[in-house]
Amino acid sequence: MTDTIQKDKVVSLAYTLIVDGEVYEEWDAEDPFEYLHGAENVVPGLEAALQGRVAGDKLTVTVPPADGYGDYDAEDFQEFEKSELPDAEVGMPVMLEDEEGYLFEGLISEISGGKVKVDFNPPLAGKTLTYEVEVLAIRDADEEELAHGHAHGMAWSDEDWDDDEE
Repeated sequence: MTDTIQKDKVVSLAYTLIVDGEVYEEWDAEDPFEYLHGAENVVPGLEAALQGRVAGDKLTVTVPPADGYGDYDAEDFQEFEKSELPDAEVGMPVMLEDEEGYLFEGLISEISGGKVKVDFNPPLAGKTLTYEVEVLAIRDADEEELAHGHAHGMAWSDEDWDDDEE
């Protein structure tokens, strides 16, 4: 029986992500992207399109913002005093921590009058994503991968994964 992509399978992909007509990200067969299907490791639109596929399948998937990184929220900004971010430069990514210790990634969008404006939208919010995908391999996830909620292949490393963020 051929393995199909379904919940709790580790899937290896080669893909090219195209955004606004430009290549945004690429993974090839020599260095594949691996993820745990059904664990929200990829955007919902791509995961839905891959459900039931088999190794060797090639497809192009167009994912609208609602099934990708969501719509762009023009109000998802916060202003900080320049003294709080003294090295700030427009276009610079920043990692900020709230009172509860949660980390948030933002992008400095404006510096004016002693204020720094940080955009907390995901970089691809509001964008239509086009994936050119080849399914390379499918296997059962092991118990540790299921417990951690991600594949333990080339794409993920436990040193880079903070289980507290799950």
